[in-house]
Amino acid sequence: MLCGLGALSGCGTVSSWFSSSSPEAKALPAAPCPSAVILRPLSQTAIFAPGAARQPTGVAFYGVLSDVDAKCDALGGAVHVSLDVVVIGERGPAGGKGDGVDLQYFVAVTGGDQAILSKRSFAVRIAIPTDAKRAGITDHIEETIPLGGRAPGDLSIVLGFQQTPEIVDFYRHFRGR
Repeated sequence: MLCGLGALSGCGTVSSWFSSSSPEAKALPAAPCPSAVILRPLSQTAIFAPGAARQPTGVAFYGVLSDVDAKCDALGGAVHVSLDVVVIGERGPAGGKGDGVDLQYFVAVTGGDQAILSKRSFAVRIAIPTDAKRAGITDHIEETIPLGGRAPGDLSIVLGFQQTPEIVDFYRHFRGR
């Protein structure tokens, strides 16, 4: 339905569509944005060390979706969304001397009935110095979402880690980090 998320690209930069060298030029007001939220139950994930037990002592790294900031510009029947997603990698008890973690999170657009209209995954690499416990990045994503006659407020942008059954079971038995 909304094929716009297919054009999402992580860590890219898009130059401004409106520019002027004239000092009299006025900035366009920001358009209303769909709400952008990190789904709390999917805001954390765990990566286990190879061969380690699926318990807290076996976790090599944790991933945390910490924050999301959205800015929008109106484009006729669409809205151009810029998302800045803060992703944190944290060394777990079995992390050893690992120098970083590869994480994957998703961004989805949902309608008023919470039905997923579009969804895409993004991979990030977080370098963690061997003498550090955690590190983070801000992943920048830009997207144009066709509104299909809807108001931007009728849509939501939701983010989270796609959890495997193994991770769901881990968090069911071992709450929090």
